Amino acid sequence: MRNPCRIDRRSFLSAAAVTSAVAIVPRHVLGGEQTPPSQKLNIAGIGIGGMGNGDINSCAQAGENIVALCDPDARHLAGAAKRFPNAKLYADFRRMLETQKDIDAVVIATPDHVHAVAAAMAMKLGKHVHCQKPLAHSVYEARMLGRIARETKVATQMGNFGQAGPEARLVAEMIWAGAIGNIREIHAWSNRNPDISPRGIPRPKDTPPCPKELDWDLWCGPSPFRPYHPCYHPFAWRGWWDFGTGVLGDIGCHELSAIFKALKIGHPESVEACSTNWQRPKEISSETAPLASIVHYKFAPSDTHGPLSIFWYDGGMRPPRPEELEPHVRFAEGDGIMYVGDKGKMLRHRLFPESKMKEFGKPPEKLPRSPGHWKEWLDACKGGKTPPGSNFADHAAHLTEVVLLGNIAIRTNRKLYWKPEEMKFVNCPEADALVNPPYREGWSL
Repeated sequence: MRNPCRIDRRSFLSAAAVTSAVAIVPRHVLGGEQTPPSQKLNIAGIGIGGMGNGDINSCAQAGENIVALCDPDARHLAGAAKRFPNAKLYADFRRMLETQKDIDAVVIATPDHVHAVAAAMAMKLGKHVHCQKPLAHSVYEARMLGRIARETKVATQMGNFGQAGPEARLVAEMIWAGAIGNIREIHAWSNRNPDISPRGIPRPKDTPPCPKELDWDLWCGPSPFRPYHPCYHPFAWRGWWDFGTGVLGDIGCHELSAIFKALKIGHPESVEACSTNWQRPKEISSETAPLASIVHYKFAPSDTHGPLSIFWYDGGMRPPRPEELEPHVRFAEGDGIMYVGDKGKMLRHRLFPESKMKEFGKPPEKLPRSPGHWKEWLDACKGGKTPPGSNFADHAAHLTEVVLLGNIAIRTNRKLYWKPEEMKFVNCPEADALVNPPYREGWSL
């Protein structure tokens, strides 16, 4: 069924007339260093509301050319079109990539369910790709994006910006220096408010009219078609399994990135979860992520670590407060991570108690510091030899795959034993069906 809400050029211009734009001051006006035209990238934005708006602005502020803008919601296109009047406008990224030949790179900030199909198409056409986290909507998509990135050798970067910060380097250097001994447990959490990411609710039964500026069929993309409702769009989609990946998918790729790099963590042997969805009707648990969950991944010993457990908590769940932590120090509020070794514990990159941090001092600096998340990617797009820190091939795809295994455990209410080579679970056909959910007709990876 094709939704009648279509976008045309008139809709773009009409929406632009009533939408305010955020001004960007060109760098040459500020007197900053300018990029020679021959060295500028031609960049297209796919999904330009919310994070996409910031991402495309970051590229423009770095001196690159914004040549195309794509979003099924003309209201998002309107403001961006004012800021980038020379960019061509599209509702469907497939048409944009097929027809506009001058695009060098794309930045993708759609809802999660469109990430993989857009990124795969762009890479296969030789475009460099920056994609917001989580990299994919399903475990299979994540695995395939890593494979496509290795085959095409384009420059890729996932939007977990903290990977470029000093903390990510310090975590590795502290662990390598033996600050807490051998890592046994990792505890990561996020207390993301349900008001930001509605979840634990039934699918609405009313069907309000679709805004005329929105092509709802395109917005649904490869996921099952659902009647339009404002509970999904704009920016209310994260908690719905059809379109988002819950709090774990949203924040897990941020909090776990540093330790996955430091320890070169591979595939889990098992993953299990408990959540508030266990006591909810099927019409809720099958539709949305839970209000709160705890996920436990178990990893076999490897060359870089012994037996290892990773625990994830959200919705107010958290690990026990460590006895060593000073009473005045806040614990497990907001987003965070704690590393537990056989010789101590660390909150992010800080040992506790504080006396232990003072005694240990600063670890030897073994990793080069990043020039910045965006510069990593843009330099790589221009032929730089250093791969971006969260490139799909070596880091982001695998990290996303493991994170999303936790969502399958949440949805099945089972302890699952994973066979990574076959991309199947030993003990649960129901879980296997969630590894690679089918796409709607007309969509492919």
